[in-house]
Amino acid sequence: MDRRAFIQQAGAGLLAGLWPAPAQSQGERPNIVLIYADDLGYGDVSCYGARRIKTPNIDRLAASGIRFVHAHSPAATCTPSRYALLTGEYAWRRKGTSVLPGDAAMIIEPGRPTLPGVLKRQGYTTGVVGKWHLGLGAGNVNWNADIKPGPLEIGFDYAFLMPATGDRVPCVYVENHRVVNLDPDDPIEVSYKEPFPGEPLGRTHPQLLRMHPSHGHDMAIVNGISRIGYMRGGKKALWKDEEMADVFTEKAVQFIEKHRSGPFFLYFATHDIHVPRVAHPRFAGKSGMGPRGDVILQLDWCVGRILETLEKHGLARNTLVIFTSDNGPVVDDGYKDEAVEKLGDHKPWGPWRGGKYSIFEAGTRVPFLVRWPARIPRRMDSPALISQIDLFHTLAFLTGAKLEEGAAPDSFNLISALLGRDPQGRPHLVEQAGTLSVIVGRWKYVSPSKGPRINKNVNIELGNDPEPQLYDLETDPGERNNVAAQFPDKVAELSALLEQIRRTPRTRP
Repeated sequence: MDRRAFIQQAGAGLLAGLWPAPAQSQGERPNIVLIYADDLGYGDVSCYGARRIKTPNIDRLAASGIRFVHAHSPAATCTPSRYALLTGEYAWRRKGTSVLPGDAAMIIEPGRPTLPGVLKRQGYTTGVVGKWHLGLGAGNVNWNADIKPGPLEIGFDYAFLMPATGDRVPCVYVENHRVVNLDPDDPIEVSYKEPFPGEPLGRTHPQLLRMHPSHGHDMAIVNGISRIGYMRGGKKALWKDEEMADVFTEKAVQFIEKHRSGPFFLYFATHDIHVPRVAHPRFAGKSGMGPRGDVILQLDWCVGRILETLEKHGLARNTLVIFTSDNGPVVDDGYKDEAVEKLGDHKPWGPWRGGKYSIFEAGTRVPFLVRWPARIPRRMDSPALISQIDLFHTLAFLTGAKLEEGAAPDSFNLISALLGRDPQGRPHLVEQAGTLSVIVGRWKYVSPSKGPRINKNVNIELGNDPEPQLYDLETDPGERNNVAAQFPDKVAELSALLEQIRRTPRTRP
């Protein structure tokens, strides 16, 4: 949708009061639920054009809220996106914020301003349920004792999470500071360097596997699936992949019900649709697209349970629900799960080029839906340029908080865009993959880089090129025509802007 059509759809009445006042009283402040899917592409849900698969619960958000078509994750991979979401800082500014191993130290240092911390100071009860992947502890984690620092040290009141990803050890849940169901007589050991003697591995004992790796993922075997990293012990604490969505969703529901007197902030970071894709028997085989399609159905069910819970307790009208994904899609990401063979004409990337790991648009342009019936009166599409990094400043403003000078250095207050009153959004956006790009208006500039052009393991174009790239996203949304040679002045302008942003430690006004 272009901006003229947006204004016509929105109507003069909705556009009145471009910058709405923050909600100050507890009665006015909304509950906030942020549903953060994993590896879900722009074209993976039916409200963004999917035809082979239906996502009715996710579609409900679009049907009664705002569907953003130019919204982005901060990066094309998970850890930097999650870091930027919670800190309001571009992850490329900090070393050590790339995709982390499962035993990494926590990369958000206690004491720095965070999104949950700001909301907590405003009287919100804050909780995180699901995937974390931002590190835990201060290094050399002892998984059999209190695990600190963690989410509770950076602003969350409650945490129930997987430490890293489903395909990385340790394959256990951590609630607040402790591994769940840990038997002290069977201590957990984790290594990302050497295997433990006598422990079977995917590469040495493939006969023990029920899902085989396509590349990598051939180390410790848990629940019949080999992972990244080595682990032994903790048998009673090990998760079952097919139950994970149910476990996380019920913990999220319990958090909402316990704190329904509000206000509360729930960061619900689903495992779906990341690998290994192992759906509950309720969904296995139901999509016709293999496990990847099945876990999209499962993800939609998770969203439905959250919405049902809000409605059951009379919370839906004054709860701001945001649904989005940490990066773009990937089909084969390390397991032989028929995702490629059964993809058919389904296009997880939608109309864009690339995917997870890529600097092209499909790497970061993701579904982004916002529903808040008390303040968003009708269904809308928005063309506003918006990033998940902006949620920090925007939600702080919404709840009446004032940011400290050094807080959220790259987060813009986009409250009017979030509520459908501004079709412009942020003035510029830096995207992160193997290199950096910057978007200003219709133009996208990709800085030169020397990396491989294609990730052959996952068959995704990365967008690396030793020459500068310039794309007109209005006339060439698929980024097929590099017009850098035709517009050298625009290349110089955007290259200088990107360099200025790199040198300046803060971009927010």
